[in-house]
Amino acid sequence: MTGVILAVFVTGLVIFMLAKGYKPQPVLLLGGLLLMGLTVTFNLGTLLPEKTSTHFAFFDIFKVFSDIMSTRLAGLGLTLMAIAGFSRYMDHVGASKALFAVFEKPLSSVRSPYLLLVVAFLVTQVLVIFIPSHAGLGMLLMVTMYPILIRTGVSPLSALAVIGTCQFIDHGPGSGNVIMAAKTAGIDPAVYFVSYQLPITIPVIIAVAVAHFLAQRWWDKREGFVFNQETLDKIDNNDRARPPLIYALLPVVPLVLIIGFSPIFKSFINIDVTTAMIISTVIALIFEYFRLKSAKAVMDSFMLFFEGMGKQFVLVVSLIVCGEVFANGLLHIGAVDTMISAAQNAGFGVGSMVIVMSFILALAAFLMGSGNAAFFSFAALTPKIAAFLKVDVVTLILPMQIMTSFGRTVSPITAAIVAIAGIAGVSPFQVVKRTAIPMGVAAIVNLAMTFIYLE
Repeated sequence: MTGVILAVFVTGLVIFMLAKGYKPQPVLLLGGLLLMGLTVTFNLGTLLPEKTSTHFAFFDIFKVFSDIMSTRLAGLGLTLMAIAGFSRYMDHVGASKALFAVFEKPLSSVRSPYLLLVVAFLVTQVLVIFIPSHAGLGMLLMVTMYPILIRTGVSPLSALAVIGTCQFIDHGPGSGNVIMAAKTAGIDPAVYFVSYQLPITIPVIIAVAVAHFLAQRWWDKREGFVFNQETLDKIDNNDRARPPLIYALLPVVPLVLIIGFSPIFKSFINIDVTTAMIISTVIALIFEYFRLKSAKAVMDSFMLFFEGMGKQFVLVVSLIVCGEVFANGLLHIGAVDTMISAAQNAGFGVGSMVIVMSFILALAAFLMGSGNAAFFSFAALTPKIAAFLKVDVVTLILPMQIMTSFGRTVSPITAAIVAIAGIAGVSPFQVVKRTAIPMGVAAIVNLAMTFIYLE
C-alpha cells in the first residue's frame, strides 16, 4: 500500500507540473527517478537483476535510465528519427504540397459547404498516413485546404475543426504511436495497421465525418455565421511554389515499401521502417537531381535528413525514453501490481480495464497536449496488465493507442491546435469547442468496436 500512496503522490505532482506548462521530458524523467528513488529508500523492490546491477542501489536508478536510452536509441528511436528525416526532406522538396495538389481540384468542385467538410475530412485521413505529423499536416492544410474551404462558404471555425482533427487518430505504419504499440505487442507495424487498426479506425473515421457534418452545421447556426466577402479578403491568395505533380508519389513510396514487402503479402523480402525511409529519401534525391541538374545542391540538401533526425531525437525520442523511465518507476514501486490485484478483487474484466486505461490515457493527453507523451508513458505497462487479464497485448493496447489521440485533439495547449488557431487569428479554445463533439463520438465508436471484437 505504501507504494501506491507514493505513486499517487508522484503521479499527481507530475500531472500538476504538466498542467502548469512544464516540459514533459524533464517532468517524466524526474518523476520516474523519484519513484525509483523512493522504491530504494523504502525497500519496496529491486531495480535491476544481479547480473546488470551496479551493486549500489541508488546508482541503479540511473543505470535503468541508461539501459532504456541505449535500447530505445538503437531500435524504436532510430526508426522514428529516420521517419522524421524523411519528412523533413519531403518538406524541403515540396512533395507534401504536390500530394495535396492531387486532391485540390476534386475538393474545390464540391459546392455544399458541409458536404465539402466531410470530403475534406476524409482527405485528411488519407494524407495523415503519408504525413504522420499533427502539427506538420495541420500547417500544410492551413495554406492549402483552408483557403479552399473558406472560398466555398465554410465558416473559419468549421474549417479549423476539420483541420484540427486531421490526426485525431495516429494511424499508419509511419506513426510513432503505431510503431510503439506494434513493438509493445510484438507485431510488425504494417500488420498492426492493416489487420488490427484499420478494422477499428474505419468505422470511427466514418462516424467522425458524420459528426463533423452535424456538429459544425449546428455550431454555425448557433453562432449566426453568414458567409460574406470580408471572409475572403482575409485569405492570402498569393501563389506558392510547388514542385512537379510527380513529386506527389514521393510521400507514398515508404508506405508501398513497408506494406508491399511485409508479412501481409507473404513477401520473402523484409524491409523495416528505417530501411524504407532511407530508400525513399535516396529516391527523392534522384528526383531532385533531375529537377535541379546540380549534384552539389542535391548533396547539400541531404543534410536536411539528418537535421530532421536530430529534431526528432530532441522532441520525440527523448519523450519516449523519459516516459518509459516514469513507467518503470511505477512498475518498480509496485503501483501496477497493486492496481492489478485491486482489479482482480473488484472483478474487473478485459472490458472494464480497456475503458479505464483508455480514459486515463485520453485525460493524460488532454492535460499534456501531446498524445506521444501520454502513450509513451503508459505503453510499457500494458504487457503486464494484459498478462494478468490473460489476453493478447494488442487487445489492450489498441483501444488505448487510438483513444490517446482523442484527448490531444480537444486540448487547447496541443501544438497543432495552437498553431492553426494562431494563423486564423482565433482562440484555441474556440477550435477545441468545435472538435469536442466529434471526439466524443469517436470515443464511443472506438469502445463499441473494441467490445465487438472482444466478443
